[in-house]
Amino acid sequence: MNNNRTVSDTKKAFYNFHTRPINSIYNRVVEELLVEMHLISVNANYSYNPFYALGVVTAFERFMQGYSPEQDKTSIFNALIQAQEEDPNKYLNDAKGLESLVQQISASDILSWICLSNKIDNIQHLQDDLRAISENSKFRYSRLFAIGLFTLLEIVNPELTKEQQQRKEAIEKISQALNLVEEKLLKDIDLYLSNLERIAQARSAMEDTVEAMKKKREQRSLEKANISTPANNTSEDSD
Repeated sequence: MNNNRTVSDTKKAFYNFHTRPINSIYNRVVEELLVEMHLISVNANYSYNPFYALGVVTAFERFMQGYSPEQDKTSIFNALIQAQEEDPNKYLNDAKGLESLVQQISASDILSWICLSNKIDNIQHLQDDLRAISENSKFRYSRLFAIGLFTLLEIVNPELTKEQQQRKEAIEKISQALNLVEEKLLKDIDLYLSNLERIAQARSAMEDTVEAMKKKREQRSLEKANISTPANNTSEDSD
């Protein structure tokens, strides 16, 4: 990986890989993800891990929900990863594999597993990754890594997205176990959830606008039809 890449280099690479225009309300989402991933990947202390991959995949899927045309999403995702000089399939496979594995864990066990106090044989290698992170004082923490951890909790306990106190307590335990800054983790997850809500509202507003425009077109067509009908009837009567 070339750590000397600039943001401009990464953006240029992205638009070389994905050449179609990006839907306007999603353009900012894509740009922010692109720059965020660039700043992470060029950092000297960056090292790839499946939890980061899950955060990237989850953030992309959720922020890009409802994107049209749907088939462009794959191209955009691939370009985001390729612009960082990494493999999109690795991200997807590691993220989906991690999701599948934790679905076998109960809600009561997942938090203690992330916090390194509960071992589960068939996913021990992933806990080893977490332990290495907890012992690495130079670990490159990122919001996307935090989203990956939160997604694991969310899979087995969806109520965490709704119950703020329960979410706060879980994040406090994780930050202590993995030697992460608690305030940063809490802030990043809260910001992530609020951004999801903001995007959903923007998407809803766009859908309402499209629907209103559709109804106006239908109304105009109906009015034109009503105007032309009497003229036709008059012509027929005169015959």
